[in-house]
Amino acid sequence: MLRGLTTTNFVVDDLRSAVDWYTELLGVEPYFIHDIDGTPAYIEFRIGDFQHELGFIASRFAPPSRLGPETGKTLTYWAVDDVEATHKRLLSMGATTHEDVTKRGPGFVTASVIDPFGNVLGVMYNQHYLDIVASAKGA
Repeated sequence: MLRGLTTTNFVVDDLRSAVDWYTELLGVEPYFIHDIDGTPAYIEFRIGDFQHELGFIASRFAPPSRLGPETGKTLTYWAVDDVEATHKRLLSMGATTHEDVTKRGPGFVTASVIDPFGNVLGVMYNQHYLDIVASAKGA
């Protein structure tokens, strides 16, 4: 049974540029850096209400299966308060639209972009997510 999002990893050719870009977007520094022979191979951020993990693997250190044709078939959505504003900000930072802002139903709005490193990044306003956050805070 799936219990919730833990880590989403993106494979990138230029790890330093990806980390710089996402540090600006997220407004936080990575909390974990893994080096291999003194070279950064994996960097991870903790973000959001439940400190979900967003990791970046330098492509030269990625398992071969991560670089195959199946790469890019997964779209992970991250909760945001304002999809339109977030989408505009991502575009202003050099991302390109993958899917424009789309109303999916009552309380659900999505959009996705391709970041400057070729990864699809989805954002969503999700009332259910907010209900869960409120419930957790009340517990």
